[in-house]
Amino acid sequence: HVQLVESGGGSVQAGGSLRLSCAASGYTASIVTMGWFRQAPGKEREGVAAIFTGSGTTYYADSVRGRFTISRDNAKNTLNLQMNSLKPEDTAMYYCAARGTGGNWSLTRLYKYWGQGTQVTVS
Repeated sequence: HVQLVESGGGSVQAGGSLRLSCAASGYTASIVTMGWFRQAPGKEREGVAAIFTGSGTTYYADSVRGRFTISRDNAKNTLNLQMNSLKPEDTAMYYCAARGTGGNWSLTRLYKYWGQGTQVTVS
């Protein structure tokens, strides 16, 4: 089993930056993919970015590519999301997720482990 705890959300003005972190604990050796997802009120949860832990390959949603950067500190079992040039449409609850398999990085149903979420508000 894997536990995920997010931190770093908050409120920021448009154009500003935030950095989210996700601390993973438990059987972290089983993790193959880690990702960030977000869900705005009234909308479905969507993939933001993901990283394959073995190769380090990263993936981004078109809406955030060039503004967000996902990274993982393997020694600390921490997943990070640096968010720059934030826009009001980035406002959402952001979730960290992990799974022990590969496949399409953006499919929520393929992720077994989820954090509780951290709110990001851009005004």
